[in-house]
Amino acid sequence: MAGPVPHRTDLRRNPRMAPTTELVIARHGEAACNVAGIVGGEQGCTGLTDLGRNQAELLAARLAAEHAKQPYVALYATPRLRVTQTAEIITQALHLPATIDLDLRGPDHGDADGRPWVDIKTSFQGPPQHSPDRQYASGSETWNEYLYRATAALQKILAGHEGERILIAAHGETVEAAHNLLLGLPRNASLRLGFVTDHASVARWQRPTNRFGRTIWQLVSHNDTRHLRPHHG
Repeated sequence: MAGPVPHRTDLRRNPRMAPTTELVIARHGEAACNVAGIVGGEQGCTGLTDLGRNQAELLAARLAAEHAKQPYVALYATPRLRVTQTAEIITQALHLPATIDLDLRGPDHGDADGRPWVDIKTSFQGPPQHSPDRQYASGSETWNEYLYRATAALQKILAGHEGERILIAAHGETVEAAHNLLLGLPRNASLRLGFVTDHASVARWQRPTNRFGRTIWQLVSHNDTRHLRPHHG
């Protein structure tokens, strides 16, 4: 077994080093539109299912335990109903008010809103990511238009919380946007890769400063759902 790493620097205990910036994105719990396969925009989203509320409560309990050890300084949420309901449950557990960021909302679906996803994908020959510069419905954003808006919103939030822990309640698409931003993925990367994100899962990014004064974003976890399993450790 390998021994301890020599000269290891604990940045949290070294006042001369900048504190770690941490971004945690929690996806909403299961929603009725997810179960029905309906495009869940402002019209199509009717909120969480009973299972989704239970998932959100388990998620909130985990986040509250983290918050008690090392507090989050801010909670942001997107305006869709399934997310605001998830954020309300998190707020009650953490006693941390949620700031609704309109620019973090999920994709604008246009005329697809409230319609079955199977019909939209059949007509479009795949999900929005597979033709990222085309509208998948009249009045919708293209996938790349959504990414541009969401990554700009994330950049603004991160710039305002240098060296702090922040929490965002959002969508699977928000996780994709964060990964595109912090991994520095090229335009149209969605043609080659994607990210599976389950309901009430957690994605975690950290940017510590090492002993040489350099910083780099690190993907600590993706699609973490340990808190949804019985007797998770």
